[in-house]
Amino acid sequence: MSGAHPADPIAEAFEAHRDRLTAVAHRVLGSHADADDAVQEAWLRLSRQDAGTIDNLGGWLTTVVGRISLDLLRSRRMRPTVPLDDRLTEPTVMLDDGPTPEELVALGDSVGVALSTVLDSLRPDERLAFVLHDVFAVSHGEIGTILGRSTDATKMLTSRARRKVRTVQRSSSDRQRQREVVGAFLSAAREGRFERLLEVLHPEVRFTVHAPGGRFVTIGATEVAGRARVAGGAAHGRAVTVNGRPGVIAWHEDGTPLSLLAFTVTDGRITEITAVVDPAELALLDLPGPS
Repeated sequence: MSGAHPADPIAEAFEAHRDRLTAVAHRVLGSHADADDAVQEAWLRLSRQDAGTIDNLGGWLTTVVGRISLDLLRSRRMRPTVPLDDRLTEPTVMLDDGPTPEELVALGDSVGVALSTVLDSLRPDERLAFVLHDVFAVSHGEIGTILGRSTDATKMLTSRARRKVRTVQRSSSDRQRQREVVGAFLSAAREGRFERLLEVLHPEVRFTVHAPGGRFVTIGATEVAGRARVAGGAAHGRAVTVNGRPGVIAWHEDGTPLSLLAFTVTDGRITEITAVVDPAELALLDLPGPS
């Protein structure tokens, strides 16, 4: 912590709260860098404050970090979700991995691995209220102070956020079912099981392949099943999420990307597949490497 002397009692008191403040800020903001910035700003504000006027340092710091985090959430520019085909150079591709056990302990694993994604569905005030109350057991009265709302209004806000979280968590189960459909497709493609491919493909499925020679589109379950060898090799890759859609990435032995696939699944059947196998296009994408 810059500017804090280890023998300074205020600095020592702050350090005693640092881990919790960082956990709060990270859970609210979803970014380690932003969380560190918020905690550092809280320290700067404390250093300018007459500590003798603070009755409850932990509560005061939580309020300050909460307000800083809320301001950061509100100032963020929301980037629109762009389909993979429309903007290949900037898809959001994430390995389907959860936090490490150490991160779960630090961030309050009682809410579940998928919480960081779920929280993105909430407004800034809902997100702050939900995290502080349901994850870190901050009272509605204290949260209301941060938000400038009454205790009753804050309770209603938290309740609304909780309902939204449950709705998104249910859709998370839908994503798991979509992933199972994709897994069945990849398995059938790898094993050449034509009839099984037809079962998981929508009759009017669209298969777009970005190859070195250009972009090729195949439409129809029978035709796509016949070309599914392009996707079959990805069965040994890693599951990813591509702009919110289930996908798969595979790598060469040297760690360079071999292929990226994204699937759209509707009512238990695949309606669209995008496969990028062109090395030049793959090199332009910000793709994770093999771990």
